[in-house]
Amino acid sequence: MAGLRLGPLLRHVDWDTGDAATVWVETDRPCTAQVRCADGAGGSVRTFQIAGHHYALVPVTGLTPGGTTAYEVLLDGVRVWPLPDSRFPASTISTPAVAGPGRPAPGLRISFGSCRQAAPPAGSRGPHGPDALDTLAAQLAAAPQAERPDLLLLLGDQVYADQLSRETRRWLAARRDLREPPGAQVADYEEYTRLYYESWLDPEIRWLLSTVPSLQIFDDHDVVDDWNTSASWLAEMRATPWWQERVVSGLMSYWVYQHLGNLSPAELAADALYGAVRKTPDGTDALRAFAAEADADPASVRWSYRRDFGRVRLLMVDTRAARVLAEDRRAMLDPAEQQWVRDNALAGHGGYDHLLVGSSLPWLMPPLIHDAEGWNAALCRGERGERWARIGENLRRRSDLEHWAAFPASFSALSDLVEEVGTGPRAPATVCVLSGDVHHAYVAEPVIPSTARVFQLTCSPVHNSIHLAVKLGFRLGWSRTGRWLGRLLAKHGRTGRPPVAWRRTGGPWFGNQLMTLALSGRAARLRLDQARRSRKGARLVQVLDRELTEHP
Repeated sequence: MAGLRLGPLLRHVDWDTGDAATVWVETDRPCTAQVRCADGAGGSVRTFQIAGHHYALVPVTGLTPGGTTAYEVLLDGVRVWPLPDSRFPASTISTPAVAGPGRPAPGLRISFGSCRQAAPPAGSRGPHGPDALDTLAAQLAAAPQAERPDLLLLLGDQVYADQLSRETRRWLAARRDLREPPGAQVADYEEYTRLYYESWLDPEIRWLLSTVPSLQIFDDHDVVDDWNTSASWLAEMRATPWWQERVVSGLMSYWVYQHLGNLSPAELAADALYGAVRKTPDGTDALRAFAAEADADPASVRWSYRRDFGRVRLLMVDTRAARVLAEDRRAMLDPAEQQWVRDNALAGHGGYDHLLVGSSLPWLMPPLIHDAEGWNAALCRGERGERWARIGENLRRRSDLEHWAAFPASFSALSDLVEEVGTGPRAPATVCVLSGDVHHAYVAEPVIPSTARVFQLTCSPVHNSIHLAVKLGFRLGWSRTGRWLGRLLAKHGRTGRPPVAWRRTGGPWFGNQLMTLALSGRAARLRLDQARRSRKGARLVQVLDRELTEHP
């Protein structure tokens, strides 16, 4: 009898029709996976195989727009979800009411963050404090009627391939000699699957992901710290005996565990690789060839994607794999990717009320860090000679100087696009760049003559920690002294002033946290909650509740 190894994860929910969704599962053998809903909706599909593992992305049709229905998962006709004696409420699929004459577009609540180390086993405490996502799940499970997010936006570092728990290190040590590279880091596809099991089998997280839709994008730790930070970094990694298997396995596992669920049923139907993998008894070779080509030629694949939620547009942007690393034309996005972002931001301009740009890396950083990254980029491309270029490359790697500011042309292009979208009579109410990565949360606003309100909303980590020295560095980065030091660096690097100025209007906040953006009509409201321990266990504490726009 087939068993459920991982999942279910509720992924895509159709906001155009309100009657369809997709549910992702991993099983322990080939079978037919079925989702059966209490209202009669459902769907089934045969599993596909990758490296001895079996998966299905089940299309669910016939849902009632504006309704909520419980569902169960069956494998070869046998119910495997909900789990026997589950202490959690039923997993449900909620669909939006479809807008029409006399029916306004439904509101949207998005909870977002990044950087989640797996929670420790039950009964033990890990080094990072309470997990914000875990705590959210526990609170929602305890109050089934409470307002839930319509969407979880996971902005990178869903798993850490290079920073493993003690339990996973022990598992690896039983599998291979950790004295051989890459040591206590994942090496192949099978080891990547272990990371997802550890993270997504957590009971609270498993239930939460089964009942709240999620969209995801990778960042560096999903593959390795500082992934694609520079051309010389990449050349050094490719010269090691273990890197090729690591990066190919990382992209393969990302495609299976994260990327497929980001796609709509129509996109899945048109995806040649997905079709090829499903048609063959074993899709490993096809997926491996795809991942190898994606690494060798990043322009051959697009990991970025667009989602429209009524009158809210979301562009999730790949800021890792799509980079151009040559120092003389360094860019966060290759030309085709940059054009895709521009085209999708401007398509139907005036037809949406809010534009959200999901970028794992923040666009607007603490000013000192921004200037340091621009200075470093100038050194690395030779503005101060070969000696300074070598110093610059060393600093870039040691200090993670690789955000949008480290790609000056890309920073300017994104700034120009934000101003263009946000200006004029067709401008949306808000343009928000949603980011994580930097292990603190803040709100920043550019000083531009836009019609829309423009925000950098940064929230990180969901479950991780930050060294005191780094915390002090971020505080310095936002200070007047930090701005003055940044100006000195910019002068030395001959970078000039940034093309846009900005100011911090919230934070910085440090801790395990989630931001929630509530959008209704042209109104937007932001909330920040932190997971904190109490005598009764972990709980979410509200530290910010702010109106981003005036009510209509």
